[in-house]
Amino acid sequence: MRHLFAAFLLILTASLAHAEMTARDGWSVTRTTKPFGQLVDDVKSAAKANKMGVVTQAGPTGAAKKRGITIPGNRVIGLFNNVYAVNILNLSTPAMIEAPIRMYVTENEDGTATLSYKLPSTVFAPYADDAGPELTKLANELDTIFSAINTEATD
Repeated sequence: MRHLFAAFLLILTASLAHAEMTARDGWSVTRTTKPFGQLVDDVKSAAKANKMGVVTQAGPTGAAKKRGITIPGNRVIGLFNNVYAVNILNLSTPAMIEAPIRMYVTENEDGTATLSYKLPSTVFAPYADDAGPELTKLANELDTIFSAINTEATD
């Protein structure tokens, strides 16, 4: 009985691991024909071309592999720019908890990859009432930059 339960959990985990990103409010979700590794590289290149630095990177795929578990490619890449950081910090100390803005590369079951991210205007919206319209303006500028990164990385 214990073996059946373990097999069920393994099947459930495998099926959940391939759950693909879908459209949701306040997000950009772009499915590509690119393989996972290429899309990760292309996000980094597009970020640099748009004057955004790669501040953080994290993903469970490599660590899972070391544990003998195979899961689809999964990488979160945090992007930001110090000019925006200082300007946002001058408007709202609490809003800086949201930086860097994260782009999420996920591997699809067919070997292609998807690029997803929360729109910066969505991320910073909860702070707009306290910070004022300048924060909304900066968030909208970041929307444009992240859209350009998305377009360049996914083309």
